[in-house]
Order: sequence, then C-alpha cells, then structure tokens
Amino acid sequence: MGGMTAFLILNTTLNSAEIVYAKDGSGVYGYKDTPKLPWCGYCVHDPDMPAPKKINPGTAGVSVLPYTPPSDAVVLFDGKDLSKWEKTGWKIVDECIEAAGGSSLTSKENFGDCQIHLDWMVPKDFKGAWYDRGNNGVLLMGLYEIQIFDSYNEKIYPDGQAAAIYGQTPPLVNACRPPGEWQTFDIIFTAPVFENGKLVKPARVTMFHNGVLVHLNQEIYGETGHRILPEYKQKINRGPLILYGHNCPVRFRNIWVRPL
Repeated sequence: MGGMTAFLILNTTLNSAEIVYAKDGSGVYGYKDTPKLPWCGYCVHDPDMPAPKKINPGTAGVSVLPYTPPSDAVVLFDGKDLSKWEKTGWKIVDECIEAAGGSSLTSKENFGDCQIHLDWMVPKDFKGAWYDRGNNGVLLMGLYEIQIFDSYNEKIYPDGQAAAIYGQTPPLVNACRPPGEWQTFDIIFTAPVFENGKLVKPARVTMFHNGVLVHLNQEIYGETGHRILPEYKQKINRGPLILYGHNCPVRFRNIWVRPL
C-alpha cells in the first residue's frame, strides 16, 4: 500500500465502518462500497476476491551477500550510498536503505521496459497500526505499484497483499517469508505504448517473489489508486523507480535495473 495508497490511513480512520470481512470466515478484510473491476467482477479491495494460496517459497529466491548484479545493470543501490536517488529522509542503516515515515525514494534515472531486482525486509517486531505493517511499494515508472506488505501475518484484501498489482490483481500465490527475513522481487516490466495520446498497448508485468512466479505477462490496467478504478492518465512510457514508505521502517538492498 505504498505509492498512491497513502490514502489508506486517512480512509481507514474516516471510513472505518466501511471495512468488511470476507464471507468465508477467513478473516480477510476489505471494502464492498468500491467500484467493480470490469475484468473480474469483484470490487476494488474486495475481501471476497479469491485469496492466493499461501506457500513456503523455499530457498529458490534467497539473495545472499556478497551479491553481484549483472554487468549491464544500472545499480541503484549496492550498500554504499544514495547517489542514484533524489534527496529524501531515508537513510542507510547496516548497508541497507531504511524507509522513513510516509515519504518516497525516487530514482534520478527514468526507465521504460526493464528488468528490476530488489531485496526487501519488513521489521520483525513492528509496533504500529495494521495498515502500516511492512507497508511499502515499488512504483514502476512512478505510476504502477507492486505492493510490499507483511502478508505472512496480515489478512488484507487480496489485491492489496504483498506482490499484488495494487488495487488490480493479486499474486498467483502468497510467497511471503516471515518478518525479519530478506525477500526478493524480480520484475520484468513492459511499458505502455501510446499513439496520438491513445493507449494502444497496456503495460504488462511478469514477476517472481522469492523465486516463485506470481505474475505471468499480467496486464496492468492503469495507474495505481486506492478505492478507485485504475486508468491511464499520463501518456508516458518512461518514469522513475519509486519506493514509497508508509510509516514502517522497511529495509532494502541490492537494487538494480536492466533497461530492455
């Protein structure tokens, strides 16, 4: 729920009566007063949307140190400094980037079609509200969010759990590791194509979470929003990589991008 989902705290506080639980008794919570997603028939953030099966990802996606990225990659963070990012309140702790408050971390370089790798870890003993638990986001082109969240423990709506295309498509499985353990995202992203201001080819993503396939050539239906239908408003095909904090000190390391 990073990125545009910073609205979640405000909406939860002002509209707490709107939060409902899944009919199956699973404890998954979400909303029923939101627009219906035309491609699946469920509401945005619907608790009754089929929840991905929780699996143990094993060790397939474990990223160990010392870590060496591909030779043709743009290395955005290797544990040394934040020179590839715009100035922010985020800081380096133990050779990792640690998110600060509700601010974002924005890459100086813009990307279109690309391959992205990053490691992330949610704190083991987080003390705070449920909607901040491990909450962060990877915004592709600064517009399309892949969710970071503690979905090992928290039963948030399926299109808002870790590795979801936020507000659009849940991951194929829940491959989360427990808080305090490093996790990996490997993302292959193709940017949208516009001609004369009209969308002719939507953005798509194939993605691995902890080495497990969670999206396969999945269409991205528009820019990320909270409690609204996605749409393509900005007719661009390049933008920064943004990490969006949400009042939880999520940590990052080994961040690199390969333009395609």
